[in-house]
Amino acid sequence: MLKDNINNTEKKKSIIVIALSVVLAVMLILYFTERSQHNEVLSEMGQEKDSLQIELQRISVGYDSLTVENDTLTQSLQMASEQVRQLLTEVEQTKKASYKQISRYRKEVTTLRKIMRNYIVQIDSLNKRNAILLAENNQVKQKIAKVSKKNEKLSQSNEELKEQISIAATLEAQNIKAIGINKKGKENHKARKIEKLKITCTLSKNVTAKRGEKNIYIRIMDPFENLLVEEEDNTFKYEDSKIQYSAVRSVNYEGEALPIAIYWDNTNKPPLSKGKYVVHLFTDGNNIGETSLEIK
Repeated sequence: MLKDNINNTEKKKSIIVIALSVVLAVMLILYFTERSQHNEVLSEMGQEKDSLQIELQRISVGYDSLTVENDTLTQSLQMASEQVRQLLTEVEQTKKASYKQISRYRKEVTTLRKIMRNYIVQIDSLNKRNAILLAENNQVKQKIAKVSKKNEKLSQSNEELKEQISIAATLEAQNIKAIGINKKGKENHKARKIEKLKITCTLSKNVTAKRGEKNIYIRIMDPFENLLVEEEDNTFKYEDSKIQYSAVRSVNYEGEALPIAIYWDNTNKPPLSKGKYVVHLFTDGNNIGETSLEIK
């Protein structure tokens, strides 16, 4: 009887050991299976992340290749391109992406791809309209060119006539002379005795020139090519700029020859330097003559 009890106990222990072994084996199988599945998931997530990065890089390159001559559309393209770059940076910096993150990234990539396709359609449509407008513009230009050619000879003749009239209307200063004057009002060429420089000339007779009051300007350059000038803001218009003058004389010109004299007053100024002085005369925006004098 005792022997039977011992045998029953041993049998129960054996059954428990076997049962535990089976449970352990099942748990090990489940563990390795789950681990394998987890590794597969991680691998798939990594591949999906790489795929998203590649797709975002392609979209970014696509945006960079889109160009259009439209400020509003260009600004929208830049904003969309910046969104792509930001999402690409976020994906690249994500070490281990979850299903939720990958799902969000995938939705955003899909949206950005659709937006880019929409921009491509808009740009294509805009380019087609621009091509049509360009063709119409070219036709208009051709018509204008034909009309312009017809008027070109007439315009050229008119310009030549205007130029001839302008040249004919330009005054000339004749018999220009520059001398030094001492304090007694007599001519003198010694630097230490000269108090004034006197420039005389005759405005030529010109029936085509504009009549009325005119300003005659003189510019006097000393031997060192420095301009003699009273004040910095003494200027007049010459060609496309304003230049300084040494002295000015207002005269009333009526088309006939008109003798004039203009003075540079050197009183209470440092003595003039020795050497050659060059004088230019101007009126109506034209250089009408020049002369020089030697001061000893």
